[in-house]
Amino acid sequence: MSGAGPVLHDPKGLMDAELPLDRAPHEALVTAILAWKDPDPAPRDYEQIALQLTGHARAIAADVRRLAAALPKSDGRGAFAEVVLREADVRLSAPLKGTARCVQNRAQLVRALYTRLDRLTEPVPAAP
Repeated sequence: MSGAGPVLHDPKGLMDAELPLDRAPHEALVTAILAWKDPDPAPRDYEQIALQLTGHARAIAADVRRLAAALPKSDGRGAFAEVVLREADVRLSAPLKGTARCVQNRAQLVRALYTRLDRLTEPVPAAP
């Protein structure tokens, strides 16, 4: 299965900005996937789960990118976000496979992106 799908023309990124993240079910899915010991789904089931996580990871990455771009250059959180986003781009460009390893890789990516998103949205403590 290839990772390529139809490409939508959205140069201003408005489509991503209007879609709220449905976080709770995806976090539950990520937790379950990362707890797998000896999973036995069919390859097609793995592919469907990987597609779901890929789409969600792209949505989170878009939010992280938007929030990081709005930070002042002196805010180190933006630099950390860029590192996570570069890694996300590499991992999301890898073709999907019908394997537990592929699905767990996407689950780890979703978790890392949510961690970065949370760091970007938490208030910065005032300097003493």
